Amino acid sequence: MGNSIFVYVQQLEMLAFFSGYPLMYYVVRYLFLHTSLKNLRGAATLSILPLAYALIGTLYLSLQFMNLYPDYTMANIRNRIQQPYLVIWALMSILFWIPAMARRQLLSVYHSLIFFFIIVKDLFFQITGFSTDRNILSNDMKVYSASIVLNFAAFIFLVLLSFLPPFRKKNFRS
Repeated sequence: MGNSIFVYVQQLEMLAFFSGYPLMYYVVRYLFLHTSLKNLRGAATLSILPLAYALIGTLYLSLQFMNLYPDYTMANIRNRIQQPYLVIWALMSILFWIPAMARRQLLSVYHSLIFFFIIVKDLFFQITGFSTDRNILSNDMKVYSASIVLNFAAFIFLVLLSFLPPFRKKNFRS
């Protein structure tokens, strides 16, 4: 992994999609378990959290398809993807569409912590003096804020979608 601008941009893309999920997960979980919102279909709403993460992964996959357009050859994929293991890890978030994976809510949080630790790493390098570029941490914080908003928007979208009659489960009546 080199220090090129393309590696950094690709890292920022992954941070924009996945790094805000752990905070969003714990805020939503706290709100639905420790406040008066727990009466509002709490268990059914909390089960949507991994699906929101899968939606974020699907949006990330569509961004990758847009970046590769119109040449989807293996040579172009190898040229464009600078951090293949991290991209594959990010694309594994789509597996949370599978109901067996979605039932393991904490697994989605553990999966997203890899991207959160990239921000922690940049913060550590900034504090210890290994990195002299203050713009990296500033960019990370802006992207992290956008990621939190994106993850909340995906969650709210799926919650609103769950209230539509075709998506309502008969055994989760309020």
